[in-house]
Amino acid sequence: MEEVIRATGHPNVLAEHTSTFEVTTDDYLTPAGDCILAIEADRAPADFDAEFVEACQDRDATITAELAVETADGTRVETITGSGHPELSFASERSAVGRTSDHVDERTVMIDADSPALGVDREIVAALADGADATLTLSVE
Repeated sequence: MEEVIRATGHPNVLAEHTSTFEVTTDDYLTPAGDCILAIEADRAPADFDAEFVEACQDRDATITAELAVETADGTRVETITGSGHPELSFASERSAVGRTSDHVDERTVMIDADSPALGVDREIVAALADGADATLTLSVE
């Protein structure tokens, strides 16, 4: 099962956060949003299929986030893997957040992620800062 979010970069994409990464439906980004990879997302967690959400609520679920971005050298893909949790609600109507910790709130789409925003390929980050389009595909096993 998978859910796909399409979003776009912004000049203030820094991807310097050390414990989270985020894609938001907001149409703006300040430098303080150093975990945000893309804005103007066409979907939020609240839009996800109930079957997908239920699968992610299994503590043994593996959730994969695949971020695909067009760079000067072609499409580059960053893959981040994390875990599900029974308290994942996918209730946020604004943001999808992956966390390296076990903190869960309405925005959380995975915990125990193997990379925060800071770990994202710097060519991808540069392309996003130049306004490149991004596709974030979340899948669960």
